Amino acid sequence: MRLEAITWERLAGELARHADGLTAADGSPRLALGIDGAPAARTADLAERVAGELRLRGRSVLVVPAEGFLRPASLRFEYGKEDPDSYAESWFDTGALWREVFGPLEAGGSGRVLPDLWNPVTDRATRTPYREVPEGGAVIVHGPLLLGHWFPFALSVHVRLSEGALRRRTPEAERWTLPAFARYEEEVAPAERADVVVRADDPGHPAWSGVGES
Repeated sequence: MRLEAITWERLAGELARHADGLTAADGSPRLALGIDGAPAARTADLAERVAGELRLRGRSVLVVPAEGFLRPASLRFEYGKEDPDSYAESWFDTGALWREVFGPLEAGGSGRVLPDLWNPVTDRATRTPYREVPEGGAVIVHGPLLLGHWFPFALSVHVRLSEGALRRRTPEAERWTLPAFARYEEEVAPAERADVVVRADDPGHPAWSGVGES
């Protein structure tokens, strides 16, 4: 895959420009965008940049972190607190993401999206109120292990870190998750599934694959 150097600012602008010209596959007036990457890839930063660019274009945008849809501790830690297979398979409540985020964005959906569901620190429901996403609006979901669930992203971005960069930038206490990301690379191949790939081994000098025109 050929990658071209780009700044984060320009990347956000290019992604927003492309997304602004897209329509949902099911004809919905609302868009779902996905920014996939390990926590060390800092997908929240790119999601907020893209959201800002889309707002400048007049779109209402809601940013939804996948970490807001973690399952309760009793389910996450069923096989121990540092089990990489559990992290890959059962930490994130994909059913709730479908129900509370993607379902309301479908054609004929209510547009009422829940920004987050569970607080992993208190291990309680967040009780965050629903947000109304108007027609013409967009939701950007960001976080790890997002691809491979058939989420209906109009545009999907994978922020890639090499194995070495991922290890270096992952805190020691979280390195037990690394086998989960190795498995994700092998089984899901996110760089092949994503519409856009961003290499972020050097956080100051990203590179991207570009995006085809619709």
